[in-house]
Amino acid sequence: MTVYLSLSLTIILALILALLQGARIGAVKMKSELAVDIAMNSVLGEYNRELFDKYGLLFIDTAYGANTGSIIKTREHLSDYFSKNFEMTTIGKLTGRTTLMPAKLSQVNITGYSIASDSGGAVLRRQILKYMEADPVEAAIGSIQDNVDELKSYGFDDTDVERNANSNETELSKPHYADTDGNGENETYYADNPAGQVTAQKSIGILSLAAPDINEISAAAIDSSQYASNRSLNKGTGLDETEDTGVGPTLLFEKYLHEKCGCYGLEKDDSRLKYELEYIYAGKDSDYANLEKVVEKLFLWKEAANFAYIITDEAKLAEAEALALTASVLLTLPELQEVIKMAIIFAWTFAETISDLRILLSGGKVPILKTGDTWNLSIENMLEFRDHLKNGGGTGLSYEDYLKMLIFMEHKDKKTQRLMDIIEMNIRKTEGNAGFRIDNCVDCLCAQFDINGAYNKRIEIERVYGYEMFE
Repeated sequence: MTVYLSLSLTIILALILALLQGARIGAVKMKSELAVDIAMNSVLGEYNRELFDKYGLLFIDTAYGANTGSIIKTREHLSDYFSKNFEMTTIGKLTGRTTLMPAKLSQVNITGYSIASDSGGAVLRRQILKYMEADPVEAAIGSIQDNVDELKSYGFDDTDVERNANSNETELSKPHYADTDGNGENETYYADNPAGQVTAQKSIGILSLAAPDINEISAAAIDSSQYASNRSLNKGTGLDETEDTGVGPTLLFEKYLHEKCGCYGLEKDDSRLKYELEYIYAGKDSDYANLEKVVEKLFLWKEAANFAYIITDEAKLAEAEALALTASVLLTLPELQEVIKMAIIFAWTFAETISDLRILLSGGKVPILKTGDTWNLSIENMLEFRDHLKNGGGTGLSYEDYLKMLIFMEHKDKKTQRLMDIIEMNIRKTEGNAGFRIDNCVDCLCAQFDINGAYNKRIEIERVYGYEMFE
């Protein structure tokens, strides 16, 4: 009986010890998996606070406040967070105690990750859409699409009135010849332009003529070579560069731009450039140059619209013809009447367009297509148009509305790249972020943990974590 009991107890104890060992190994593996999850979550919790506060974006800045970033730093953070969960307490270290669930990280490798600037900013746009997806867009942004469609339907985006005006001016200013005294020899004549004083002011510049106060325009400037759109960027491994496409995501992205970026008349106090939306359109190094490019484009639109109207207004055409008849050269060369008439119409269109831009830049509104009621300058006031420019008032679209149309028509990759510039220049102004780069910002990552568990049993764990996981 004693021998039988001894043999039985030996078998039972061996089984119990085997079960305990298996449970211990399983517990170590479970604790390792929990520690891995904690480490991954902890690293994601180190998102750049200023980037989140200003732009609602969640990215790990792998520079961690330094001037240079590296995914190696993130790997080191993962290692530290994991190891801390298996560290002995201070008392344990002093007393030399051991633990039933020992584990030591052999190594951790980040095998994949996505950076904000990857695929032309697709990763950045994906986060923007997540940030904006709860916002209604149809009423606010749908009107931009309607305005763009209207503009294109009239052909104003493709019409260059200035080119036609310059061609007419060339014809008018060249020498003309006629034998007026019958002696067989041609005399040289130059046409006089009754609206020449208007045309002569084109050399001043569109913005200088239209701005309510040229001295009030922001003088802020940057060196764009220091920012994302003009330098070689770090690249991720292509872990996740997917993004939603279609009308909805496009409209949400547009709304985000107008929500987060300032512009002329709606500047943001803490921005590096004051005219950020103008920068997204033009990409120049100064607020003045960016505003100038926007105003020049709006000038082409409005000049096309004004010309399209004036050539259909019989009364204005008659006024222009009457003024053309005052040109003395017509006594000699009556065939120039039509050229002089068109020069007056082009000058009137130019002056009216400057008047429109003054209204827009002073907070007023101008319709896409003019009517007799919305025309500003009479032919008499046209000749001295700078004395008859009005500030504000009007009906139709504001400067911001026209700017939204301009930006809407630009390619999304260009807009994304310049948005990245704006994000960089503004985040760099904040404390501890002087070296911030958008191409150091990680959105999601894949990590492999190699762990030595109890009895030197090897444990391998792989995790993919990203901010879009938590919805």
